[in-house]
Amino acid sequence: MQRAAPALLIALSVAIVLVGRVDPGAFASLRMRLADEAAPVLAALSRPLNAAAATVDRVRGIVLMYQDNLRLERDNARLLKWQQVARKLSNDNRQLRGLLHVVPDRAISFETAGIIASSGGGFVRSLMIDAGSDRGAVRGEAAIAGDGLVGRLTEIGNRTARVLLVTDLNSRIPVVIEGPHVKAILAGDNSARPRLIYASDPGAIKIGDRVVTSGDGGVFPPGLPVGVVAALADGVPRVEPFVEPAQLDYVMIVDYGLSGGLPQVPVASRPVRHGRRLTADEAGVP
Repeated sequence: MQRAAPALLIALSVAIVLVGRVDPGAFASLRMRLADEAAPVLAALSRPLNAAAATVDRVRGIVLMYQDNLRLERDNARLLKWQQVARKLSNDNRQLRGLLHVVPDRAISFETAGIIASSGGGFVRSLMIDAGSDRGAVRGEAAIAGDGLVGRLTEIGNRTARVLLVTDLNSRIPVVIEGPHVKAILAGDNSARPRLIYASDPGAIKIGDRVVTSGDGGVFPPGLPVGVVAALADGVPRVEPFVEPAQLDYVMIVDYGLSGGLPQVPVASRPVRHGRRLTADEAGVP
């Protein structure tokens, strides 16, 4: 039976061809009847096949979209990383450029230092910088930024130093209010705006008056910008400092030659700074 099946199929095929040749109309009619009978079956079979093809296309699209999302997330992470690097470099560049324009005329020596830590707790307002006695830092030197006074050096290590901010509770700076030329003491109280106390004429102080160092007491030279009077709460003037320490990465530590009253490291152990101004004898000027 299995051997006769191929021969039977061949004979049937030949018969169909011959019928198609002899009577094409009858063959076409037979073909159309068969097509009509098979149409519902073919239609029923095509629907799940089409649905399966559409599902495959959707799955392929979802996979491609997921892969694109992963690639975009990686690209976005890389871009964000470089954006942060660019912002940091731009901020450093801006601060360093600002320091280039504030080299004090009365300075004996100066040095740019990076901020490596800050303390903003309830009891102290200070910065830690990466310049110590190995770079010639001494107690009492002024720390300034592009906008004005930051504070002064109070503790010196071999490679680090601590800067006491003007807002610290222990900070007391003799100042003068430029408009009415009223002298006072800028007293920090660990708030963002230190007070003006012991003013020579409190009634003459107005909001918006500029505050600079007076030079009294031999701590700072006169004229260093400090801040502006921002409030007169309960008759006590409050000063908004020109410098926001949280936004600083660099400061300039400046020796004005006014720190002789404070205990210092031996002068022989202090290296010469790169930013030191030479005297006429050192420069070879007769």
